[in-house]
Amino acid sequence: MQKTTQIAPDGFFSTAYKNNRWWLTTPDGKPFFSLGLNHLDPAGYGYDENVDIWREKYHNSMEEWLSKGVRPRLESWGFNTLGWEQELVMRHDHFCKHSRSFTFEEYQWLGMPYGHMIPVAETHYWDTENRHPDFMNSAFDDWCDYLAREHCVRFRYDPNLIGYYFTDCPTWTFTQDCNEWKGPIFDPEQLNTDAGEKALHDLTSHYYKVVHDAIRRYDPHHLIMGDRYEANHHLPDIIVRAAIPYVDVLCFQCFSPPPKLAEQMSYWAGIVEKPLLVADSARSKLVHGQTWGSNERIHHDPAFYPDAIKRLLDIPTCVGFHLCGAFMRNKVRNRGLLSLTEEEDTPVVTEMQKTNADVKTWLDEETETWGT
Repeated sequence: MQKTTQIAPDGFFSTAYKNNRWWLTTPDGKPFFSLGLNHLDPAGYGYDENVDIWREKYHNSMEEWLSKGVRPRLESWGFNTLGWEQELVMRHDHFCKHSRSFTFEEYQWLGMPYGHMIPVAETHYWDTENRHPDFMNSAFDDWCDYLAREHCVRFRYDPNLIGYYFTDCPTWTFTQDCNEWKGPIFDPEQLNTDAGEKALHDLTSHYYKVVHDAIRRYDPHHLIMGDRYEANHHLPDIIVRAAIPYVDVLCFQCFSPPPKLAEQMSYWAGIVEKPLLVADSARSKLVHGQTWGSNERIHHDPAFYPDAIKRLLDIPTCVGFHLCGAFMRNKVRNRGLLSLTEEEDTPVVTEMQKTNADVKTWLDEETETWGT
């Protein structure tokens, strides 16, 4: 089995192939299946109906919120990872934004495993404003070196960091209505020829190598998680294969129902011999004519999470599942495990707690076999 790109993995999260499946491994070498929650933003406490919670309960302190409000809840729900903190805060046809990344200090206050996104390129499928960079230009190399110095120098010794993400759903060969004006990074029509396929391979190989090399200059320890691919848009195998030498875990966003989700992840498991992570996924239960974009609270489908986890555990390359939360509902996503006044969505949380407890039992049993 291929080793990771890590130069000095001892004492940090890594990967291993054991007992006929891939695993993440903890800094002390135990098997780890990442159960993550995505999207946490303290600005959700800034509304008239809940700002007093932020002031009186958390004393206007990120440290108190993360250490006393977030981590205890994540742990009580059975999550062992902060998947990706940035939350959807603006959603309009031509203006979509996410909240900022957490700082190094904020991750320390949280005090649990996490993934961190390095903003390599604003080619996210929800980005409406930024033109595509020229990845073949030496200026991109310089930009990646700066980012690695900015991020990796500070994060390189943190044992709670699982690894680095690059871009959320890059538009390599597709666009959304909101960003059709800039086109895809690479024209998919070119893939009708051998020359076009080679051009895409050369472009993506160069991109992943540049980012990989920049990270490894400053951080020899942590996993490289790469782009978080959108599984329900055009995604040529060429792109994923080009990433293989330079990333350690393949990450996918996939909002399909559990049977389709498992089918799609099984497809990628058959294409590459590499651990894969479902980095963002969920299904909502819309009621009485609800639609996305309404101001009503939208609930998770309670049946989705246990079904999805059960099916993914049957895929030997899957090393984790991160739920598209959010932690607390805001008035843009309108979906969260907590209401604006911190009331739990009990039917959903109960199913997640049961499922996560079963996964923990499975991990404990697996850990015992690793010691023999």
